[in-house]
Amino acid sequence: MNNKLALSDDILLRVEKPARYIGGEINMVVKDPAKVDIRFAMCFPDVYEVGMSHLGIQILYDLFNRREDTYCERVYSPWTDLDKIMREEHIPLFTLETQSPVKNFDFLGITLQYEMCYTNVLQVLDLAGIPLHSEDRTEEDPIVIGGGPCSYNPEPIADFFDFFYIGEGETAYDEILDLYKANRAAGGTRKDFLRKVSHIEGMYVPSLYTVEYNEDGTIRSFKPIAEDVPARIRKQVVRDLDTCVYPDKQILPFLRVIQDRVVLELQRGCTRGCRFCQAGMIYRPNRERSVGHLLAMAKTLLDTSGQDEMNLSSLSSSDFSGLQELVYAMIDECRERHVNLSLPSLRIDSFAVDVMQKVQDVNKSSITFAPEAGTQRMRNVINKGLTDEDILSGAGKAFAAGWNKVKLYFMLGLPTEQDDDVKGIAQLGNAIAAEYYKLPKERRHGRVNVTISTSYFIAKPFTPFQWMPMITKEHFLENQRLLKATVNEQLNAKSLEYHWHDAETSEMEGIFARGDRKIGPAIEEAYKRGCMYDAWVEHFHYDIWKEVLDKHGITIEFYNLRERPKEEILPWDHIDIGVSREFLYREYEKAQREEITPNCMKQCSGCGAASFGCGICKQPRRKEAEV
Repeated sequence: MNNKLALSDDILLRVEKPARYIGGEINMVVKDPAKVDIRFAMCFPDVYEVGMSHLGIQILYDLFNRREDTYCERVYSPWTDLDKIMREEHIPLFTLETQSPVKNFDFLGITLQYEMCYTNVLQVLDLAGIPLHSEDRTEEDPIVIGGGPCSYNPEPIADFFDFFYIGEGETAYDEILDLYKANRAAGGTRKDFLRKVSHIEGMYVPSLYTVEYNEDGTIRSFKPIAEDVPARIRKQVVRDLDTCVYPDKQILPFLRVIQDRVVLELQRGCTRGCRFCQAGMIYRPNRERSVGHLLAMAKTLLDTSGQDEMNLSSLSSSDFSGLQELVYAMIDECRERHVNLSLPSLRIDSFAVDVMQKVQDVNKSSITFAPEAGTQRMRNVINKGLTDEDILSGAGKAFAAGWNKVKLYFMLGLPTEQDDDVKGIAQLGNAIAAEYYKLPKERRHGRVNVTISTSYFIAKPFTPFQWMPMITKEHFLENQRLLKATVNEQLNAKSLEYHWHDAETSEMEGIFARGDRKIGPAIEEAYKRGCMYDAWVEHFHYDIWKEVLDKHGITIEFYNLRERPKEEILPWDHIDIGVSREFLYREYEKAQREEITPNCMKQCSGCGAASFGCGICKQPRRKEAEV
């Protein structure tokens, strides 16, 4: 086994954080590459600290390495300082475990978590010496696979991948790896393997499909090239979370990463049905782990990690049916070990306040709400399911328990938004601050701090808003100014703080999110002109992107600003997430009428996810209400 580092001491001393590139972390898997049949490089196309915080890669890393015939190793995007050195000195991209060139692997799997990492995908391929286009790769190159949430509309980057795995990775990878070995043993080619892998549910091979466009730029047809290639690709779903693989030894980095804590996943999916939220649709149906299984997992993870914080992870932790039982069962153990429990996505009610008092240091944390919109009308449009009373009551409970810091998250530019909705954000922040000052002076802890953060609404595939236009960058900036002015007018203005997100990055994200294959050449040219780490504001070159988009005839008006008619073929219509197009369009119409759809826990809305036969959809009371 090769223990020699790919980078010399001289180079490691010249880069910002050498620990990003040396491997050898606690719980890293060590195998002899000469004794395995398949080598799989698992990549997160961002800097080490971001990639190491991603649970999905930890799960797949564990899954692959449980196979005796497979060695899975990790690779991340080199930061800009090392990127420059690697190009100048012709150092090929390497994995952390064995410091081996990625080009020598059988597979390169790339997690697509965020659209603004697309140029980093090309950086990884380029530094590895792998041809950027699937069609240019030979038998000597790795099979390049894409997965993760962005793979649900893979079209903007379709040319760069051999195939996409649509859905949850625990279900079909054993079949894929076995197929690869069998194809190789039979003397099959790369093309033979890709044709065969397209027959596995959830696997999308872009080269096996053709796209034709209308004169106005919309899609005329999207078809497979042969009868044996499926016309639609149905996502993979884990039906029982208690029996699927979960890493009991999560890798512990040598340096501080973004999410520096051990992660316990409670459930997948969400029952809320927020109309802007892609994750809430693509991860349906909601499926829970049992409390007993979670308690056993938690103890093992704490034993093998030594971390001082455990994150109970979920899209909506409050909706996990066994939350109180789980948390109260863990409180004593966490106290003994001096471990904080982190519970994101909680509704702030009496239980949440009680728990946070017992398991968190009140002085070091703030309470977070995500109302998303400032008025009840707007929250009805997006189906948020929160009232002003819910928010103010929750804030009041938190203040009474000793907190004096609140973070509020909102979106600007939501469909049907009016000036009153923008002003309502500031007014809600003011009302929350006022709740604090209702406490007797002796129970207050200094001045209350209410932080209001706004992001740009981005229409995403597989949401009821996928047909909706976004607002212009200029309109978004006007709304920011209006909100800032309204914040300053509030009675409790000194207690309010306003932060906002970059509009230009969000504009580009909107194009990538609903883009088609015509976007690919622009991404490639922008990369070749120096665009990389676009998710990092300090490295985002809006001027270059504008020039490249103009050159390729890609307009913001076409991709972001137009309403799409119901009958238009959308670039992702060949992907089947289980949630029907008809349901999404009904929700789109209900949004325009400002009508609420009940939480899945109360009533089934007939979204289609029941076809998977698992999770919340199996409960009789929901089936009775199907439409």
